[in-house]
Amino acid sequence: MLYYLFEYLQSQDVPGAGAFTYTSTRAALALILSLILATLIGDKIIDFLRRRQMSDSIRPLDIEGQLAKVGTPSMGGIIILLSLLLPVLLFCRLDNIYILLMIVTTLWLGVLGFTDDYVKIFKKNKEGIHGRYKLIAQLGLGVLVAMVMLTSPAVVIKDNAEVITEHGEQHVVFDTTEIRSLKTTIPFVKNNNLDYAEVAQWLGLGQNSELFTLIFVTLIFVFIVMAVSNGANLTDGLDGLATGSSAIIGVVLGVFAYMSSHIEFASYLNIMFIPGAEELVIFAAAFIGATVGFLWYNAYPAQVFMGDTGSLTLGGIIAVFSIIIRKELLLPILCGVFLVETLSVIIQTTYFKATKRRTGTGRRVFKMTPLHHHFQKPGNGTIDALIQSPKRAVPESKITVRFWLIGIMLAVLTIVTLKLR
Repeated sequence: MLYYLFEYLQSQDVPGAGAFTYTSTRAALALILSLILATLIGDKIIDFLRRRQMSDSIRPLDIEGQLAKVGTPSMGGIIILLSLLLPVLLFCRLDNIYILLMIVTTLWLGVLGFTDDYVKIFKKNKEGIHGRYKLIAQLGLGVLVAMVMLTSPAVVIKDNAEVITEHGEQHVVFDTTEIRSLKTTIPFVKNNNLDYAEVAQWLGLGQNSELFTLIFVTLIFVFIVMAVSNGANLTDGLDGLATGSSAIIGVVLGVFAYMSSHIEFASYLNIMFIPGAEELVIFAAAFIGATVGFLWYNAYPAQVFMGDTGSLTLGGIIAVFSIIIRKELLLPILCGVFLVETLSVIIQTTYFKATKRRTGTGRRVFKMTPLHHHFQKPGNGTIDALIQSPKRAVPESKITVRFWLIGIMLAVLTIVTLKLR
């Protein structure tokens, strides 16, 4: 909203007003404001949650430090949502289709996560809302994102690039024509763009190609939203783990959005130029500020848990953001921590059921899943082993920091893929 105010002031020749219309200025302000908001309102929200006894009924695990977490307030994701949305509403252009889609995503999954936490806390149902309802809500969001990306006239790119020579130097320039396209980036490939529409042509579907493309793209987007959202939810098991990992991912997404919206960088890197994506840089800045600010209270030992209100929303934001900037195929690298956490649960469950069906006794690959709990359990994972050999249990804070370091390495690798082709 403030963008339009400063734009008006600029038209009235008010000195300095034009600086506030720049993307870099607004992104910096969004980052600072979201960070300040998270730290200022955090105390008040935590006190409110504590007074209302809004704490998840944690099942004490035979893991070091779990008993101390009983009674810690949950639903702290409200802090992230408020400190993210307010700067976005203030500093972003609200006529931008991408910002509108990100706001809808945040509210959509925020309400879903809040409902799930509400059922857990006030209805005393440890499972929360039924899994099928979560999947239906995530399915609905994925379909909405697909419909917007496929049908909105505002979703365009410039990708008709050619190499020209000026004064002995070669430059990549884009055709001025804006086109609607289903192209996305493929990592480690020289001509690294894939057009989803070409898949139907490759399969030789002919007249049914448009319908197939619509269904195919929708299924891909739905899968991405579900996978990343649930992956972030599974990662939220140690103090600060999901929050810090999301902040790292947010930095990379912000860099990608800036490069995709800057015609010179897009030309140099030979990637798609996406008009309007510069507003996503501001959203990413607010996202980073909100998550880092939440770490003030969520870092070990946590004063508050984000709950599904935060974790489902963070994952969904990352998924939809990557789809918008056409970098969704980079998510297995960028969100490698989420991916491994999810795979550990799938492997554990599948192997346990298979061995139980075959031998009558289920066996486990890991001591406990998601994977971060595996490193917390000493020896054979019993309380006796914890008492007798405490050094064999990795402290929670150390596990979190090590996962962050892995996330940073994956983030750097993801950025490097733009040149490693």
